[in-house]
Amino acid sequence: MSTPRDHGDASGVPGSSRVVEAWADGFGRFSIRCLQILLVAALGGVAISVGRQLSLVVIPVVIAVILASAFSPMVRWLEKRHVPAALAALITLLLAIVLLGGVLAGVTLAVINQWGRLVSSASDGVGSLQKLVSSSGFPIDQKQVTDARQSVASFLTSGTFASGALAGLSTATSILTGLVLVVFVLFFLLKDGRTIWRFLVQPLHGDRRERAQRIGDESVGVLGAYVRGTALVALIDAVFIGAGLFILQIPLALPLTVFVFVTAFIPVVGATVSGILAALVALVTGGPVQALIVIAIVIAVNQIEGNVLQPLIMGKALSLHPLAILLAITAGSVLAGIIGAVLAVPTASVIWTAVKAWRE
Repeated sequence: MSTPRDHGDASGVPGSSRVVEAWADGFGRFSIRCLQILLVAALGGVAISVGRQLSLVVIPVVIAVILASAFSPMVRWLEKRHVPAALAALITLLLAIVLLGGVLAGVTLAVINQWGRLVSSASDGVGSLQKLVSSSGFPIDQKQVTDARQSVASFLTSGTFASGALAGLSTATSILTGLVLVVFVLFFLLKDGRTIWRFLVQPLHGDRRERAQRIGDESVGVLGAYVRGTALVALIDAVFIGAGLFILQIPLALPLTVFVFVTAFIPVVGATVSGILAALVALVTGGPVQALIVIAIVIAVNQIEGNVLQPLIMGKALSLHPLAILLAITAGSVLAGIIGAVLAVPTASVIWTAVKAWRE
């Protein structure tokens, strides 16, 4: 009796067993993983594209989530003292608005009061800088400097500068719209943040729902600790660097101090940028000696921050490798400019926290 040849498996589909075996070996499993990675990358690209198109909504919501994580302990503290949730959220929101509004008003007044002095000092400083560069042997002559000044003047009086000013007005309108959205979203997150998260994880059941709830709790904790710790470190940096700027009588010392505080929220890159700007202002307005003193102050404060303050205050709130931080900042700046650079690190920290919480 002849034995029938194998034309398929038990399912009766010809060659199906061979197909399964082809995908079951090492190369087949590798191919499946590659397809999964490509699918995830494609979905991520679509999400990023949609987020960029809706940046006027996405960025304010992300900022509101970060601020809500940072200020939520105050809301909980008020609620424990029998303050209604809505009133506790409103008190916290008003306090945040008063603090931020006071800082912005102080910086604006300082810039207006010292702007004339800065322009006058800058004019003298440019001449001194030109003499310094000429005496150092660099191939720069008076004609090149004159041409550069004329180019700047031509740009300021051209239609390009006017169109840029109109674009800036449009940007200011978008910023104002975003700020209003941040305020409203922040209020509801402070008031009903836990209820909103429970509603979002409601479709999940069993172990998946427990994991999602754990992700929410741990992400809020890490994000709040990161923001509060970074704010404290930034405040210390701003106080010491600002004190040096005031002692040296650098023009716009107050705005520069606030800039140091803001850029401290961008790890690795922020300290370098703020130090360069402060040194340039000192060079233009006070000369090379003051610029070198400012650089020395910035380096000393940054060393204390990196070796003492960050490990002591931040702890495990920022458990990311410096390379991952640098890549996140680069990606954030490409996608959303300076706002993206500021939001990149806390977003990456939350994503990594969510991954670890899901795998636990």
